[in-house]
Amino acid sequence: MFSQECSSAGFPSSSGVLQEHVELHLQESSFVEGRNLHDLELAQHIQNEEVAQRREAARQEREDFQKLQRQYGLDGSGGYKQQSLRNMEKEVAQGRMVPAEYHKRKAEMMESLAFGIDDGKTQTSGIIEALSIYYQNEYKDIKRVWLSVGVDHFHCSLGDKGWGCGYRNFQIILSSLQKNSIYQDCLKDLESIPCISKIQSLIENSWKEGFDPQGASHFNGRLHGTKAWIGACEIYSLLTSLRLKCQIIDFHQATGPSGTHPRLLEWVLSYYSSDKKNGPKVLRTSKPPIYLQHQGHSRTIVGIEERKNKSLCLLIFDPGCPSEEMQKIKGKDICINLKLLRRCVGGLKHKQYQVVAIDDVLSAEEKIARQQASQLFTAQRIP
Repeated sequence: MFSQECSSAGFPSSSGVLQEHVELHLQESSFVEGRNLHDLELAQHIQNEEVAQRREAARQEREDFQKLQRQYGLDGSGGYKQQSLRNMEKEVAQGRMVPAEYHKRKAEMMESLAFGIDDGKTQTSGIIEALSIYYQNEYKDIKRVWLSVGVDHFHCSLGDKGWGCGYRNFQIILSSLQKNSIYQDCLKDLESIPCISKIQSLIENSWKEGFDPQGASHFNGRLHGTKAWIGACEIYSLLTSLRLKCQIIDFHQATGPSGTHPRLLEWVLSYYSSDKKNGPKVLRTSKPPIYLQHQGHSRTIVGIEERKNKSLCLLIFDPGCPSEEMQKIKGKDICINLKLLRRCVGGLKHKQYQVVAIDDVLSAEEKIARQQASQLFTAQRIP
């Protein structure tokens, strides 16, 4: 009686309850399985994204490293010889060089490399002498001028365009040192100007002697046969290995308005005028030129002007300037073409500068002391 009333009142029978219970379990199980499948797919998707990101980061890192290698000439694409040949071949293909000239210049280059001597094709002499004569007769704005001992200009060629400025600056400095009797004993093995490949070997030799182990490590101890850029540290190591007493000076921040470096010009004036501050208007000093480095390029300071208004202006040889332009300085329009050399304070706005200046000659004991100091400095910097 009770069961009939319950059924008539709308309560489900026991079989109906069981069926509904089973269906609920099936639905819940299906939902859990679906959720687990979705979670698995999401986890797999996240993992795939992470793998793709790591691969992309690794690819970008490789590309950046290869770009740096190309930029600094360490990509294994060859050095001066290979670049010369490639560029001369392009000149022939584009009709700017006849095949006979190509073969002639190739033979001359191979001879230069074999003997380790520069071929002199980018060399311009007599500029300092022309400047000296000009300044003697120039009375308008110049109070006094200091010039290095005779300096030859060397510019970058087809073989080192884009990376050879450091080597060309060494050639510029060496051309002056060779004219100065003070340094003849140090340079007895360098009576001729070495070619770029020879300079690379000389720097490698300085590393083998123990100079600048950190720099040597940066280049894996090898420059020869590469297009590697060099800077102040490599020039310092090379000069010191030749027993030339020199120093590196950093001008690591601007000291004047608008990012200028007046303190750099003041230091150069002190360097050139240390012997005679009240000498003749034009003084051909015994001071060697100064190597000047900034980001991406290097040049050589060969003198300095002091104007009547007390402003200063550097006289600079730039390896990027071709011989045709430098020859103009020796012409009748020298006053116009001097702009190729002049760099006043407003024209020196790079963030940082370094100079390498030669002071004297090192004794054998002093050279050994500098070797040891270089090694100790590197050891102290290694964590």
